[in-house]
Amino acid sequence: MALIGAHVSASGGVHRAVERASALGCEAMQFFTHNPLQWNGRAPSSLETESFRRALLASGVRKVTVHASYLINLAGDDHVRNTSVGAVKNEIELCCSLGVDSLVLHPGSSKGSPRRYALDRLVSALEHILSATEDKNVSILLETMAGQGDVLGSSFDELEYVLDALGWDRRLGVCADMCHMFGAGFDVRSEGGYLRTVLNLKKRFGLDRVGCWHLSDSKGTAGSGTDRHEHIGEGEIGVIPFGMLVSDERFADTPAILETPKEGIGDEGNLALLRKLRGSL
Repeated sequence: MALIGAHVSASGGVHRAVERASALGCEAMQFFTHNPLQWNGRAPSSLETESFRRALLASGVRKVTVHASYLINLAGDDHVRNTSVGAVKNEIELCCSLGVDSLVLHPGSSKGSPRRYALDRLVSALEHILSATEDKNVSILLETMAGQGDVLGSSFDELEYVLDALGWDRRLGVCADMCHMFGAGFDVRSEGGYLRTVLNLKKRFGLDRVGCWHLSDSKGTAGSGTDRHEHIGEGEIGVIPFGMLVSDERFADTPAILETPKEGIGDEGNLALLRKLRGSL
């Protein structure tokens, strides 16, 4: 069964992210190594790294992933693209220093340019990053997106194009976001809808390439292209696919990370519901 967890804050030091995840009873966790609206974060000190590793060993957290900065756009104009390449390499270095083996990355935006042109720029940038970090055991997980504006990655066609162009490099995978896929038109609300979506993932990428799931309900309707997260069971998706996912043996040991609102029932309430759903199936 999937490893249930949440995106937690690293405010006060990266070890604090582990402490927060542990306090929530998380089996998996995701965090930003620095402010996601800044390009680069500083490398943690040896003391901070040791504190992180010690906290992780003492916790029940089994899998950790880092989410890259929101500013990164590997398909952008030359200045943004070059800055983004440096930022991704920095994120990979930060992951390595902490012993984290996966980095979730938004595919970027075409910013009005032809989508195939933008995808080729994304491919070229990733090719450079993979080559420059070939000694680093960190996988890049391209996140499925909802399809707002010029954002890339709302279709499996686009993500498959990128992975295929890069020879299905062993360090490339996918982060499947339930809310985003729903917004992009994958109607997962029923048992059949969930199973069809997973079969599509399997055919396009292989389930071993799905390195992480993001879990949140959606305020927007199916195919609306909107990216508006809601508490599990309180949006347009409902509880069915979430219960099926966390109970799905095909995703054993795969992180299933909450990205629901922090207000209201918060992480505690959403995690409790996911555990209840997992136990009932």
